[in-house]
Amino acid sequence: MNLSLTVALIALLLPLIAFGVIMVATRSRHQLSAGIAIGAAGGSLLAAIFLLAWHWHMDQSLVFQTVWMASGRMAVPIGILLDPLSLLMFTVVATISFLVQIYSLGYMAGDPGFGRYYGCLSLFAWAMLSLTLSSSLVQLYIFWELVGLASYLLIGFWFEKFSASEAGKKAFVMTRTGDVAFLLGLVLLWLQLGTLDIPVLTDPAAVGARLSPGMITLGGLLIFGGIIGKSAQFPLLTWLPDAMEGPTPVSALLHSATMVAAGVYLFARLFGFFSLSPTTMGVCLAIGTISMLMASTMAMVARDIKQVWAFSTISQLGFMLMGLGGGSLFAGVFHLTTHAGFKALLFLCAGVLIHHFGTNDMFSIGRRGGRRLKTVMVCLIVGAGALSGLPPLSGFFSKELILGSLLDTGHPIAFLAGLIGAFLTTYYSFRLIFIILFPRKDEAEPAADHPAANAGEFGERAMLGVLGVLASVTVVLGFVEAPLHRFLFQTLATHAPEAGFHEWLPMLAGGLALIAICQAWFEFGRKKAPQIGWVERFPALADLFAQRWYLDRFYRLFLDRFIYGTVSRLFTANDRKVIDGALDTLGLSTIGLGRIMQRLHAAMIQYRLMAMFAAVVGLVIFIGWGG
Repeated sequence: MNLSLTVALIALLLPLIAFGVIMVATRSRHQLSAGIAIGAAGGSLLAAIFLLAWHWHMDQSLVFQTVWMASGRMAVPIGILLDPLSLLMFTVVATISFLVQIYSLGYMAGDPGFGRYYGCLSLFAWAMLSLTLSSSLVQLYIFWELVGLASYLLIGFWFEKFSASEAGKKAFVMTRTGDVAFLLGLVLLWLQLGTLDIPVLTDPAAVGARLSPGMITLGGLLIFGGIIGKSAQFPLLTWLPDAMEGPTPVSALLHSATMVAAGVYLFARLFGFFSLSPTTMGVCLAIGTISMLMASTMAMVARDIKQVWAFSTISQLGFMLMGLGGGSLFAGVFHLTTHAGFKALLFLCAGVLIHHFGTNDMFSIGRRGGRRLKTVMVCLIVGAGALSGLPPLSGFFSKELILGSLLDTGHPIAFLAGLIGAFLTTYYSFRLIFIILFPRKDEAEPAADHPAANAGEFGERAMLGVLGVLASVTVVLGFVEAPLHRFLFQTLATHAPEAGFHEWLPMLAGGLALIAICQAWFEFGRKKAPQIGWVERFPALADLFAQRWYLDRFYRLFLDRFIYGTVSRLFTANDRKVIDGALDTLGLSTIGLGRIMQRLHAAMIQYRLMAMFAAVVGLVIFIGWGG
């Protein structure tokens, strides 16, 4: 067996084996379950690093396939696709999964569901790792759905809380809405092409020769519907902030490099297919821009520290889709890579603060002394700086690349929207930083949302160690832009050239970031700052942003008026009047006929004898007459 295939299979099977062993045999033995899960995640990470290093100079993709199912002339293959994009994403997912599991040793210490938690993490890691190496869209869709299942189990992990169970259901239903479109797109392409192999779909010559432009656009838009749901883009974006009901390490895992990033990865994976349809690319650019701006406004008024970073995730995913929809594969993929590091850092910093102070409210964290946790605050500032695109942190390089690509590809409106989004991102990021660093002491302190936890010395070291690793990655990752570009385009040379360098762009973006920081400091950081943002001075606008642009209210109204009030009522009326009416009529007719037969068989012997005699006489007369 090929060495690369063997290592890839080992990397994929280890988390699956860990999940099975934990859920069947060791779930009640917490430390053993954690050891099995972390060992499996570590093995997958080592295998991913080996594959990345072994194929760093690869000049062609490697595909290992076998037939999974066959019926007539239709065959469904299953296999592994190794190319620069899949290897990069595979390594990112394995790294974040391993670090989150190490961090969870402290955060989840003492939780009664500790073993079950590590089992679900292993299931999630297996599904996401398998998704990245899938060689066909059928296989990718299967693991796409398994990622959704695992996320449902993790978001609703504390299912005893009503809000957590509701959040899990909301995430499951809203992402399924997009997945229906995705499935329809797969069926359409399969019927038209006869195959869903990713190498075929990303070959412009093969697709262009067999599909019309309209069919390519329709298939691309349907698949993009699945991306909208999974990556929480407009209009299916409100499930992601509610998903914060799960444990904070889960939030870090979902938001950085796994579930929500799967949608962006799918777009990058099929970039050669999507780029054949200017309409699909334009829709992607528009949806990404709208999502980026809307989520940024929501983050400006949020008080929950995890929800601020959740809104920023929606915004940054939109930013990635802007880069991809604008025509730059590398810009979107590079921001996906850098975002994985600093977003995991931000969520895990938030986790330490929540773990220590027992609340998600950043105002309360500040008043209780959040700034005394110096290591956490340094890492939090590093992550916020990367999110804001401050040099020399990784986010600076990837954001400038996207903005530059939008200029080079002739999208000035999207470029201006990107600048506005970058300004708002810096503002709400440092709003959070200044609220924690410079708290007001003249407000009443609310009760904690939950008791502060004690992770123990080992657990605290595990959490802080992971923060240190991610902070280091955030600092240095931006400097590997050139090597990553060469690596990705060794086998993707047919794609358009990447963005050029604009000397004035860093100065413009840096100036806007500085203005945003100064504004945030003036409103929240200075000594006598009122800690009221400019948005909050306009109650109607603040309420619009706090209510998520009333999207949830629209969905509630849509469900109550259209689904329940119209569609459901029509089906109910049909069920009661047509289906039940027909069955009731049949039943009543049967009963009536039975009563008639009952009367005929009632004990009236003389009438029955008379009827028999009359029948016999009539028969004799008929026969005699005929004779």
